[in-house]
This record gives sequence, structure tokens and C-alpha cells, in this order.
Amino acid sequence: QVQLVESGGGLVQAGGSLRLSCAASGRTFSTYTMGWFRQAPGKGREFVAAHHYISNSLYSANYADSVKGRFTISRDNAKKTLYLQMNSLKPDDTAVYYCAAGSARDYLGPYDYWGQGTQVTVSS
Repeated sequence: QVQLVESGGGLVQAGGSLRLSCAASGRTFSTYTMGWFRQAPGKGREFVAAHHYISNSLYSANYADSVKGRFTISRDNAKKTLYLQMNSLKPDDTAVYYCAAGSARDYLGPYDYWGQGTQVTVSS
């Protein structure tokens, strides 16, 4: 079992930055593919970024086109924590952001574990 707890959301002006964190429990954090998803009001959940476990401490970072060049995903295995650095934020980035963990070969999922979400609001 893996429990995920997100933090770092908040209200920020357009052009600003936020860093989301996702603290994980469990012994095998380093071998999970970790992802960030978001859901805006009235919309479905969408993929944002993934830190894809390949093998032997080898990972790849993958991004949705809408955030490429602005967001950076990273992890600290010693702290069992996933991060999402979000720069140049836009009002369209407003959503609840969810952290997820999984073992699928595809970085798009399916994911097995989900956090409760953290709200990000970007004002214009």
C-alpha cells in the first residue's frame, strides 16, 4: 500500500510560481512511476507530468504539451517525495492537482494510488 499526501497549492498571480510536493509512504517509492494530474472545474482529469521509472534508478520525465517548458517534475527518493515546480503560471492552470503512483509500463497509467489533491488557483 502507498499513501500519497500533496501540499504546496495555493493562490498565485499569473506569471508566478508554485512548487507542489507529494509525500509518499511505503518501501518501494523509488521503483514507482509517479505522476501529476489535474482537474479543473467542470472538466475531466488530465495528465500533467510523469516521472517514469525505467529500471535501475533510471527515470524519464514526461509532460503534457500545455505545461512543457514551464513545469518540472522531480523526485527525492531518500525523502520519498515527488515535486512539481510550476513556473509562468496561467489562469488555465487553475485546478485541483493530484499525485499518483503506479507500476504500469506506460507513464500515462493506469495508476494504482492517488492522493487527495491540492488546489492551485491562478488569478489573472
